[in-house]
Amino acid sequence: MQMGFDHYLDLLHEQPGLFARLMSINEEFCVSWANAQLMAGASMIIYYDPVSSPTIIPRDLYLRTGYPIACRTIKRIQGATTTHFASGRCIPILEDVMKTGTVMISASISEDLTKIKTFCKDKLSIIGNLNGIEMRRWVPSQVETIVKDAISKGGAGGGFILSDNHGEIPYQVSDEILLEISAAVHRWGNYPLKWIETHGE
Repeated sequence: MQMGFDHYLDLLHEQPGLFARLMSINEEFCVSWANAQLMAGASMIIYYDPVSSPTIIPRDLYLRTGYPIACRTIKRIQGATTTHFASGRCIPILEDVMKTGTVMISASISEDLTKIKTFCKDKLSIIGNLNGIEMRRWVPSQVETIVKDAISKGGAGGGFILSDNHGEIPYQVSDEILLEISAAVHRWGNYPLKWIETHGE
């Protein structure tokens, strides 16, 4: 966002000293901004970190860069955080992310929500993982099935917020589809989720 994605990756790989300096500036800004939002009434801060996803960089590089940055930054945020990879994968680094102090993680449409739920149960809550790009082509008749499927995989036992998997809904998604999603959540997302236990859906 600051430099353009290509320049940022060049800095990450080729100029670690400058990368560290930029991150130290960004950390201070992010902590100040996040705590100001919390003081103003925000209930949670989303810590966006898509470059740390194994979709973009290998785990060993994450452990040298994004991981310690997240640990330092999240520790200083005076409220709960969600770590969001903006549709990037997370399973290969889930155990590491848990150690950063975050309380929630985003689930990519590229990964199995059931596996993420199994790994995160009683450790991290999950947000996700409707496909916002595909949502542009959804028709009302298929929405309920998609919503029920996501709730059945992520909702059991609590700790699940149904959302898109990227952090934004494309403008091309119609209001009709968004209203259908909301209606399906109201029909199938109220606890206790007895329909999952009873029907195994």
